[in-house]
Amino acid sequence: MLAVRLSPDIEKRLDELSKKTGRTKTYYAREAIIEYIDDLEDYYLAVDRLRSPGRRWTMEEVEKELGLAG
Repeated sequence: MLAVRLSPDIEKRLDELSKKTGRTKTYYAREAIIEYIDDLEDYYLAVDRLRSPGRRWTMEEVEKELGLAG
């Protein structure tokens, strides 16, 4: 369980959105958190790859590996 305190203006915006769409405030809070976590995971994966890039492939190698060469 998670409790989140929101500023009055954010609470009002969320309440208005909820009323306009018929979805719950919890639905929108959950969706926003999921999207933000997805973005953060992508960001940290990119940072990790920049720090430890591993093997790099040329376009020719990729095409050959996928049978697209020629």
